[in-house]
Amino acid sequence: MATKFLALACIRNESFNGDLSPRPHYPSMPKYPKGVAVQDSIEGSEAKALFSVVGMTCSACAGSVEKAIKRLPGIRDAAVDVLNNRAQVLFYPNFVNEETIREAIKDAGFEASLIKDEVNERSMQTCRLRVKGMTCTSCSRTVESALQGIEGVNKAQVALATEEVEIYYDPKIVSHNQLLEEVEHFGFEAILISTGEDRSKIQLKLDGVCTSHSMRMIENSLQALPGVQDVTIDPMVHKISISYKPDETGPRTFIHVIESTGSGHFKAMIFPEGGGRDSLRQEEIKNYYRSFLWSLVFTIPVFLTSMVFMYIPGIKQGLDAKVINMLTFGEIMRCILSTPVQFIIGWRFYTGSFKALRHGSANMDVLIALGTNAAYFYSVYSVLRAATLEESKATDFFETSSMLISFILLGKYLEVLAKGKTSEAIAKLMDLAPETATLLTIDREGNVVGEHDIDSQLILKNDVIKIMPGAKVACDGFVTWGQSHVNESMITGEARPVAKRKGDTVIGGTVNENGVLHVQATRVGSEAALSQIVRLVESAQMAKAPVQKFADRISKYFVPLVIILAFCTWLAWFLAEKLNGYPKSWIPSSMDGFQLALQFGISVMVIACPCALGLATPTAVMVGTGVGASQGVLIKGGQALESAHKVNCIVFDKTGTLTIGKPVVVSTRLLKNMVLRDFYGLVAAIEVNSEHPLAKALVEYAKKFREEEEKHVWPEARDFVSITGHGVKATVQNKEIVVGNKSLMLDSGISIQVDAEELLVETEELAQTGILVSIDREVVGVIAISDPLKPGVQDVISILKSMDVRNIMVTGDNWGTANAIAKEVGIETVVAEAKPEQKAEKVKELQAMGLTVAMVGDGINDSPALVAADVGMAIGAGTDIAIEAADIVLMKSNLEDVITAIDLSRKTFSRIRMNYFWALGYNLFGIPIAAGALFPSTGFRLPPWVAGAAMAASSVSVVCWSLLLKNYRKPKKLDTLEIRGIKIE
Repeated sequence: MATKFLALACIRNESFNGDLSPRPHYPSMPKYPKGVAVQDSIEGSEAKALFSVVGMTCSACAGSVEKAIKRLPGIRDAAVDVLNNRAQVLFYPNFVNEETIREAIKDAGFEASLIKDEVNERSMQTCRLRVKGMTCTSCSRTVESALQGIEGVNKAQVALATEEVEIYYDPKIVSHNQLLEEVEHFGFEAILISTGEDRSKIQLKLDGVCTSHSMRMIENSLQALPGVQDVTIDPMVHKISISYKPDETGPRTFIHVIESTGSGHFKAMIFPEGGGRDSLRQEEIKNYYRSFLWSLVFTIPVFLTSMVFMYIPGIKQGLDAKVINMLTFGEIMRCILSTPVQFIIGWRFYTGSFKALRHGSANMDVLIALGTNAAYFYSVYSVLRAATLEESKATDFFETSSMLISFILLGKYLEVLAKGKTSEAIAKLMDLAPETATLLTIDREGNVVGEHDIDSQLILKNDVIKIMPGAKVACDGFVTWGQSHVNESMITGEARPVAKRKGDTVIGGTVNENGVLHVQATRVGSEAALSQIVRLVESAQMAKAPVQKFADRISKYFVPLVIILAFCTWLAWFLAEKLNGYPKSWIPSSMDGFQLALQFGISVMVIACPCALGLATPTAVMVGTGVGASQGVLIKGGQALESAHKVNCIVFDKTGTLTIGKPVVVSTRLLKNMVLRDFYGLVAAIEVNSEHPLAKALVEYAKKFREEEEKHVWPEARDFVSITGHGVKATVQNKEIVVGNKSLMLDSGISIQVDAEELLVETEELAQTGILVSIDREVVGVIAISDPLKPGVQDVISILKSMDVRNIMVTGDNWGTANAIAKEVGIETVVAEAKPEQKAEKVKELQAMGLTVAMVGDGINDSPALVAADVGMAIGAGTDIAIEAADIVLMKSNLEDVITAIDLSRKTFSRIRMNYFWALGYNLFGIPIAAGALFPSTGFRLPPWVAGAAMAASSVSVVCWSLLLKNYRKPKKLDTLEIRGIKIE
């Protein structure tokens, strides 16, 4: 598992800055040459090389390559990426060079070549921005196009629902400050949320009297620390930002240095969060709420004077009192009250439309500005005309413009309020991390000599943390003392508490139920499983579903088309009145034909809603991925959702997918007289060099014969060779040992006795794997290994069949075992003895038949098939998931989550369809009604302020419809399916 996870870490960290992810080093592989001091090697310049390695097929191959490299002197660290056939090495050129490393890989049985330019290609960084002012897909498309047009930007993804942008860029060509400037140049406010550098960056708050001299002393002291890359001080808010290498230093060191530099006059602490997504969202909600309340202060009197008081005797006479010529007191009052609403409270719509038009695009702000301006300035014209002419009575629409702005602000307020709820999944995940932790002080003998509470963000690697019953685990690590049960449901979705004892791993954010644990930290901060899951969910919510392109295409022409329709509506009604196209009785007594036509035109302009279309997909994807995360199903964005809902064929791997993935030895039959302890001593000596699960089962079984030994030391294996999918060879104690399947024996020219053949057939009939052991070219034993089925597999396969999903098993195991397992679980189609590339070929073959194929596997050995499938599902524990290879990651080991993933994707996509149906239907029916389609037959017309309220309601309704996904429950078929875990001691 460790090799697998490091391979993934290699993929995830596209910018390989300095150190690799932490890994246990093999005792036989020194990092420095013998006789050379560590300091001498550090002083030498460190170099990095990337190799293309041909021939790797699984994690065992990756382990072989890694061991071969680390045996060389002068190797600092190495990471092997089996998915992309790459090996990345940190080394000291004073002791080893690229050619020596390449030869070492070649000696391990793989072809290797140095990639010279790839390091530069992989220097991309990720930058995340918060963009304020985007209201529809036209805005998001403008921002996306602007960023992608910048030299050095590889890709830009805009999420309208969260108002965030994720940018992949080359920092050598363009900086994140230039990206901010470009967004602001296009009329939007941009705030930097994070950059790729932030994963090793912390902000501290400084308390105490700060002078320029003391600040300079603190900055110099921090800069002098090893591993510190950059120090930035903001004296206005007493904030210190530090970029550093987490393997060399950490926040506690910084705080100690700061407080020591000031001789006790300064106190440093983690800077309070203030620029996060949640705080920015709350600020936006408050702004809209405040604007709405202020608009009501002015709009309610306008509404009352124009709609209510006109029917109350006494008040009506006061409002109708003439002031200048035909201008009344009521008209002056409405003009005065509506002006602040139009130009102060509604100023955001002017700036938004100006910025959009300046760059050749049109958004919702343009429609609102045009509609309200038409109503307001016509009313001003009418008032001026009444004031200057003795016989011209004023008819104003001041209530239209002010009420329109008020209702739109109310709609935006409700919309941002609802959109905030779509990202609650991330907030809940982030809240899982405890605020404080109890740090233990350990002496050289390993005894606890003290403890004190610290901020959980100050935990460093290798710290020992005390976890009390009922407390949250503060970081990823392993138990060094104590035993307890830990509730991991909040991370993996596994409801049953998991027993933990010395040596077991724990996940940060989980809850210790009973018993005290001492946990040594292995991954902290951004490296922790919880942080990786949060990043995965954030990335998923940024990724667009292909169906989103439909809305993007419509939005490109939507606003210009609506403006044309609004103008044509006004013109048609105006000309119809001039040409006596309808009876004069249709015109209300309070207005003339021009004013009636104007109202119809304004209504068309403000009822059209591009926002509902733009929010239809991203809000549903956000809620769907968030719900999936809470269920232990991590869906990597809209593409995975859209593909998963179409799945009608699932290809299952056997080991670790249908079975529990931990093989155990069930029987041993010797064909030659010898002591079983000695027999397994030879087998373990060779298999201890392999990473294969069967090899680990053999080694674990061999340890049972040497329980009296604290540390198991096996005889040395020379000339070790691993043959992928077949077995291993080596020389142990001058004996040629071959351990593997029947094919390996025959390929090695070793004859198999009849007794051995019969034993193999017998094991295969029992759905067990038969391993042959040969010593000096003679088969001396047959070992039967069984990998138990996961509980409830038969029920899962049965439910999938009822969902019209075809099930196929593809495995590298032999045909006998494969057929026995398939028959037991109810799978009819089986492909056995398949190599990794053959699994991928089978997936492509099924796709050629017109099937939408999902591949369920462990994510490494099955990586070619996972990538080839329409939907790749990695199954495994939360900290060892194949994040990069799969489209969907199943946090638990339960196969029922395959059903949950497919069902959730179908429900989410159904909600997306419903959102589009509502958004399109609203515009297709709303625009004709606003244009007066029902007026000739029913006399019904839609006032502009009602049209504006309907427009605002359409966006809110789409978001709320997506929010209903939060009530998702697993299929009822799973309610009766009780899946219990199996623990192999």
